[in-house]
Amino acid sequence: MISERHSHDLAVAAVLLASLMPLPGSAHHSGSIFDRDTVVALQGEISRFSWTNPHVYIYVETNAPGGEIVEWQIETDATPILTRSGWTAESLEPGDKVVLRANPEHDPDRLHGRLVSVTTADGAMMTARSSFATRPSEAETGPVATSLAGVWSTPLATNQHLWALRDSIRELTPTAIARRSTYDIATDSPAGKCVPYPTPTFLGVPYLNEISIEEDRIRIDGELFYSERVIYTDGRGHPEDGALTNQGHSIGRWEDDVLVVETVQLEEHISAMIDGTPLGERRRIVERFSLSDDGRRLLIDFTVEDPDYLASPFSGTLEWDYAPHLELIGIDCDPEVSARPWGELGER
Repeated sequence: MISERHSHDLAVAAVLLASLMPLPGSAHHSGSIFDRDTVVALQGEISRFSWTNPHVYIYVETNAPGGEIVEWQIETDATPILTRSGWTAESLEPGDKVVLRANPEHDPDRLHGRLVSVTTADGAMMTARSSFATRPSEAETGPVATSLAGVWSTPLATNQHLWALRDSIRELTPTAIARRSTYDIATDSPAGKCVPYPTPTFLGVPYLNEISIEEDRIRIDGELFYSERVIYTDGRGHPEDGALTNQGHSIGRWEDDVLVVETVQLEEHISAMIDGTPLGERRRIVERFSLSDDGRRLLIDFTVEDPDYLASPFSGTLEWDYAPHLELIGIDCDPEVSARPWGELGER
């Protein structure tokens, strides 16, 4: 359903009809503040373009039904995703005439939306995630990984699958149900406070990760908030009474060509599965990393056990694409930008 909150001319309608095609990540997610079943079309003029992290913001002035000029705030992805989709900090300038499509907030009184597309006066259309249109693993030619080491891209299919898995979690403890019922994504999201995602959410956000294999450990460096995981492979165990951290303490072992990782001593994270489902300090996560037969994908199986919030273990399988041609662009988190009312980084 398309809901037009403002009057538009035939040219706007033509642009809309030409662009009504399915877009990646358009499925509804319960935790989002945005109404994914509604698209507003805004014809107007760029007033500001904020090239910031963890979200880029587009501000557009348009005529309200009563004729007065109002300013909409349109939120989109972080700069690395836009950069790989052809955007730059100069892609939009104040005064540019545009037609912009967005998913509005559920609250009709807020002029705030999530970008679907923006069309400039010369007819060029830009979307945030065009770089995801073709998965590297689907190419018939190109580099093939011979180990887990290298740069890996999280495809939107993995991003969407993680949230679908999340929606399948039904066996929560009464404590978890009570905690989730009070969760407000706009004010309670740890990511909105620049707190990185722990695994398994770490595995599903649509950014690049680089795996380095060292003598006694394996490192996974992520673009988002410069996240870093260290997996010790020298035979050590978990420390007794070790400090709780965002990424926890991970130890790994090789079973033939499969890396088996156990992670404990994780801080509680209220939205580790995005929708406000809490995961507690006593949780234990087991992951299995292996190459696909063609060497183009990294296959990741995970299981989460949490005696405090999960009535039964939660499991899933995700994939990363081998992408040695891409370079990580770290994402600093600006607390002021991140604190603005927003959706979730990963669920978009």
